[in-house]
Amino acid sequence: MNFTFLHAADLHLGSPLRGLSLRDEALGQKLAGASREAFVELIDRALAEKIAFAIFAGDIFDGDWRDAAIALFFNRQIARLAKAKIPIFLLKGNHDADSVVTKSLVLPDLAQNFPTGRAGTFELPELRVALHGRGFSRRAESENLARALPAPKPGWFNIGVLHTSLDGRPGHAAYAPCSLDDLRAKNYDYWALGHVHAFELVARDPYIVFPGNLQGRSIRETGAKGAVLLDVADGQVKDVRRLIVDRARFCEIALDAASHDDMTGLLRALEARAGDEVLLAEGRPLALRVRIHGASPLHAELAADPAGWRDQIEAVAQRAHEDVAIERLLLETEAPVAAKRLDQDFDFAGLLDACLADPDLREAARAVLEIVEAKIPAPGLELRAELESLLRAARDLAVARVEGEAKS
Repeated sequence: MNFTFLHAADLHLGSPLRGLSLRDEALGQKLAGASREAFVELIDRALAEKIAFAIFAGDIFDGDWRDAAIALFFNRQIARLAKAKIPIFLLKGNHDADSVVTKSLVLPDLAQNFPTGRAGTFELPELRVALHGRGFSRRAESENLARALPAPKPGWFNIGVLHTSLDGRPGHAAYAPCSLDDLRAKNYDYWALGHVHAFELVARDPYIVFPGNLQGRSIRETGAKGAVLLDVADGQVKDVRRLIVDRARFCEIALDAASHDDMTGLLRALEARAGDEVLLAEGRPLALRVRIHGASPLHAELAADPAGWRDQIEAVAQRAHEDVAIERLLLETEAPVAAKRLDQDFDFAGLLDACLADPDLREAARAVLEIVEAKIPAPGLELRAELESLLRAARDLAVARVEGEAKS
């Protein structure tokens, strides 16, 4: 029998956008609502494709809910699948493990959760499909869950469903680790994985797939996001199709200041790069991180007025498209090696460098940042983790100001 099914994971419903502080309130609201809108789009597209069933391979929720609103939203959307007689199979991951999400709601009749204390199998006799999986009972799951899954059902299309880091992926905790050999040893026809937020077609024999998350939530999650559709014919996967449903994008633009003689040229280069990213985003709101680096005579100019240059760069980004904003401006330039000090007898920059190397000063700065973090209600704010870049920015600003005054 020929059919198509949906494989999604890592919805992280209820997750705030991290590290995003925009001065454009309207654009900020569009980005904040992107995760829910992406999920609605996913259900719309799944219904249009007339899928036979849907798999959600973990981290549906970002954590325990403060109220039932996010769970009611999820139930309302999957109920649309249930009304179309589409079975739904849910798996718990590290963010929505039994020990994390302590509340529950009654699911639609055709929605079923894989067990967490043991492996479980669901069967769809009319399609001759068997789905095998086991969810997380606790967040920090260190056991190899793949090995305990049952043998395949002979003559059926067998699917393994796991939330796992496999043998490790950068930026992802090593939860439920296993190897490709562990998966292949089961002789399943398809592996529906979750946990890794980037799309990855890990293998083709059998097909092993991370669909990635539905919506980027920070600058660490760039590019197109969504789920996958699997077309099955004669008991084999014939096609893996990406289903892009994200409603906003994050991206980073890096510019080498050494390649530009003046700020006008650098800003023109930024505008061209931002225009390219707007085209790739296909009309979606876009949050840009701009990183300007390199040894350049422009260093003093940038370091002397970082706030003013952020305004200039934000204006350039908005010329590319009205729904583009600067997520963050990173000034990582330095003065050219051949630059001469204004006063050979007083090395102000060297003095500041010696201060930055003082462990007592660094500890005092860390303590101040801890106080600031505690007083600013911004989820995901991690100033102490950026101590190095903040101290370096302060040092460069002081040097630029002193040199500017000396020249005047």
